[in-house]
Amino acid sequence: MNEGECLQQRFRITGRVQGVFYRDTTRRRAEELGLTGWAKNMRDGSVEVVAQGTARQLAALESFLWAGPRLARVDSVEGEAEVPSEEFSGFRTG
Repeated sequence: MNEGECLQQRFRITGRVQGVFYRDTTRRRAEELGLTGWAKNMRDGSVEVVAQGTARQLAALESFLWAGPRLARVDSVEGEAEVPSEEFSGFRTG
Protein backbone atom coordinates (compact mmCIF):
# COMPACT_ATOMS: atom_id res chain seq x y z
CA MET A 1 0.00 0.00 0.00
CA ASN A 2 1.23 3.47 -0.88
CA GLU A 3 1.76 5.60 2.27
CA GLY A 4 -0.14 8.49 0.67
CA GLU A 5 -3.01 6.32 -0.61
CA CYS A 6 -6.48 7.62 0.31
CA LEU A 7 -8.26 5.17 2.57
CA GLN A 8 -11.64 5.25 4.28
CA GLN A 9 -12.46 3.96 7.73
CA ARG A 10 -15.72 3.77 9.68
CA PHE A 11 -15.63 3.93 13.48
CA ARG A 12 -18.35 3.26 16.05
CA ILE A 13 -17.63 4.75 19.46
CA THR A 14 -19.58 3.75 22.57
CA GLY A 15 -19.66 5.07 26.12
CA ARG A 16 -20.64 8.55 27.29
CA VAL A 17 -20.04 10.14 23.89
CA GLN A 18 -23.20 12.17 23.29
CA GLY A 19 -23.79 15.56 24.90
CA VAL A 20 -20.09 15.99 25.75
CA PHE A 21 -18.85 17.74 22.55
CA TYR A 22 -17.48 14.47 21.17
CA ARG A 23 -18.52 15.15 17.55
CA ASP A 24 -17.26 18.73 17.55
CA THR A 25 -13.86 17.87 19.03
CA THR A 26 -13.61 14.95 16.58
CA ARG A 27 -14.33 17.34 13.70
CA ARG A 28 -11.65 19.76 14.90
CA ARG A 29 -9.07 16.98 15.34
CA ALA A 30 -9.91 15.50 11.92
CA GLU A 31 -9.48 18.91 10.30
CA GLU A 32 -6.11 19.37 12.06
CA LEU A 33 -5.05 15.99 10.66
CA GLY A 34 -6.23 16.89 7.14
CA LEU A 35 -8.99 14.25 7.07
CA THR A 36 -12.36 14.51 5.37
CA GLY A 37 -15.60 12.80 6.38
CA TRP A 38 -18.24 13.14 9.07
CA ALA A 39 -19.30 12.31 12.63
CA LYS A 40 -22.88 11.81 13.81
CA ASN A 41 -24.85 10.72 16.85
CA MET A 42 -26.64 7.40 16.55
CA ARG A 43 -29.97 6.49 18.14
CA ASP A 44 -28.34 3.86 20.38
CA GLY A 45 -26.18 6.52 22.09
CA SER A 46 -23.01 5.79 20.12
CA VAL A 47 -21.21 8.08 17.68
CA GLU A 48 -20.34 7.00 14.15
CA VAL A 49 -17.38 8.51 12.32
CA VAL A 50 -16.41 7.98 8.68
CA ALA A 51 -13.05 9.46 7.72
CA GLN A 52 -10.87 9.51 4.62
CA GLY A 53 -7.13 10.05 4.55
CA THR A 54 -3.83 8.22 4.70
CA ALA A 55 -3.22 5.27 7.01
CA ARG A 56 -1.10 7.51 9.26
CA GLN A 57 -3.85 10.16 9.49
CA LEU A 58 -6.52 7.54 10.26
CA ALA A 59 -4.35 5.95 12.96
CA ALA A 60 -3.89 9.36 14.61
CA LEU A 61 -7.65 9.94 14.52
CA GLU A 62 -8.32 6.52 16.05
CA SER A 63 -5.96 7.37 18.92
CA PHE A 64 -7.93 10.57 19.51
CA LEU A 65 -11.26 8.71 19.36
CA TRP A 66 -10.16 6.56 22.31
CA ALA A 67 -9.57 9.68 24.42
CA GLY A 68 -12.24 12.07 23.17
CA PRO A 69 -12.97 15.35 24.96
CA ARG A 70 -12.52 15.78 28.70
CA LEU A 71 -16.16 14.99 29.62
CA ALA A 72 -16.40 11.84 27.50
CA ARG A 73 -15.98 8.27 28.71
CA VAL A 74 -15.07 5.98 25.82
CA ASP A 75 -15.86 2.30 26.34
CA SER A 76 -15.01 1.04 22.86
CA VAL A 77 -13.88 2.13 19.41
CA GLU A 78 -14.67 -0.36 16.65
CA GLY A 79 -12.99 0.40 13.34
CA GLU A 80 -13.72 -1.07 9.95
CA ALA A 81 -11.76 -0.28 6.79
CA GLU A 82 -13.89 0.45 3.74
CA VAL A 83 -13.40 1.19 0.09
CA PRO A 84 -13.95 4.93 -0.43
CA SER A 85 -17.40 5.16 -2.00
CA GLU A 86 -17.62 8.94 -2.29
CA GLU A 87 -15.31 11.90 -2.05
CA PHE A 88 -15.89 14.18 0.92
CA SER A 89 -15.07 17.87 1.04
CA GLY A 90 -14.14 18.85 4.56
CA PHE A 91 -15.30 17.23 7.77
CA ARG A 92 -18.84 17.74 9.04
CA THR A 93 -21.01 16.75 11.97
CA GLY A 94 -24.63 15.74 11.73
